[in-house]
Amino acid sequence: MTEPVASRRTVLCCAAVALAGATAAGCSSAASTTGSSSNGAGEPKDTGKPATQAAPVDLGPAADVPVGGGKVYREQAVVVTQPTAGEYKAFGAKCTHAGCLVNGVEKQQIQCLCHGSRFGITDGAVQDGPAPKPLPAYKVAVQNGNLQVTKG
Repeated sequence: MTEPVASRRTVLCCAAVALAGATAAGCSSAASTTGSSSNGAGEPKDTGKPATQAAPVDLGPAADVPVGGGKVYREQAVVVTQPTAGEYKAFGAKCTHAGCLVNGVEKQQIQCLCHGSRFGITDGAVQDGPAPKPLPAYKVAVQNGNLQVTKG
């Protein structure tokens, strides 16, 4: 007597179900580790805060950012602007439309040439689409003449 043989379709379906289950389990365990602490009963409690704070990134001399303009730091995916003298703003440099890196700051606007989106240098707000959302804002400080940006 011969044993039944599973069809190729059956094997592939079972593998897909197993992979989906493993992926779901991985997502749920990762989500429970960020921003949690004990609630006193030994169970994790979500505090709503990230588990660790990002370290500041040194971008170099603040003097490299012109007043009324800005500079794109491609490697760090950050754009820093200086709307008025001594006032620095930092934003994520990935366009919220298609994820292209913005390419420069001209005419008081952060510009993305991929599809023509433009963002304000004071708040990262969309001034011309198709970008659907503003650029994410980051903390920026000047330490010993250098720009320090903290993402998150």
